[in-house]
Amino acid sequence: MSRALMVDKVDGEFSYAFVDLTDDDLPDGDVLVDVEYSTVNFKDGLVVMDASPIVTSWPMVPGIDLAGTVTGSTNPDVAVGERVLINGWGLGEGTWGGFSQRARVNGAWTVPVPAGLTTAQVMAIGTAGFTAMLCVLALEDHDVYAGSGPVLVTGAAGGVGSIAVALLAALGYEVHASTGRLEEIAYLESLGATTVIDRAELSEPSKRPLARARWAGAVDAVGSHTLANVLAAVSPEGCVAACGLAQGMDLTTTVAPFILRGLTLRGVHSVTVPRPRRLLAWERLATDLDTDLLGSMTETISLDEVPHTAAEILAGRVRGRVVVDLNDI
Repeated sequence: MSRALMVDKVDGEFSYAFVDLTDDDLPDGDVLVDVEYSTVNFKDGLVVMDASPIVTSWPMVPGIDLAGTVTGSTNPDVAVGERVLINGWGLGEGTWGGFSQRARVNGAWTVPVPAGLTTAQVMAIGTAGFTAMLCVLALEDHDVYAGSGPVLVTGAAGGVGSIAVALLAALGYEVHASTGRLEEIAYLESLGATTVIDRAELSEPSKRPLARARWAGAVDAVGSHTLANVLAAVSPEGCVAACGLAQGMDLTTTVAPFILRGLTLRGVHSVTVPRPRRLLAWERLATDLDTDLLGSMTETISLDEVPHTAAEILAGRVRGRVVVDLNDI
């Protein structure tokens, strides 16, 4: 038997419960994993709190990340005993995810845990850190490097933002961090931010198509008015990697940043990233991210604590990363 958190919706009525599952209850797949750790991301909060229509199949075991050891496999590329991680591919949305002690998955989705990292550490990174690394790669792809000028990270105290700050600082960038939680200034500076600005500077509707150029590029996890204001303040030939919607899905801007400054707005997602790009991102995370800093931004909870944490993350009261220890039952 394995313990799991399951959400369901019957006749429009949402519920969640902790349940015991047998292997026969698990969905189809060619790889069976003893799940050791998962995470709580913003998207997990939306699912567990039924705050957005993300789930496409009911009932559902949420958890968009998992890491553990393979205990059964009919996939020739995935060996029993291998340590693997999975993020994306509809995990916790269309197929059962990581909030369970055992999971049956498609072996093609698995990624070997990079050398030098534990299953707990790759879940401390999780989808948030993976997304942050994809944003860094996007900046590099568009020639925004450490010497190009300051780079802004919005939503900087959150999961994606915290790891983006740490990664960029480790790579030598001058990192400016935007947050609504100014009590976290010391935390953000400990991750490598040189300047912290109040999100209020960027969160109101944009009044001008262009503003004074302040940043060579940006990682934006907020969207809406914040993203519009960031676009207006990025230097010529800059790039903004957009990966979140904490403020909203809307985006009201003009073509001015694109046709007058040659900006690139690069969308970043984490779900169906092609395997070569996925492996590159995890390889870079294993080498570029300071695991001591990773530990300083990570909290570990039990499965029973997930619903409370889901509510807290939606309320903007969670700093950094939250790992779920599936061994702590």
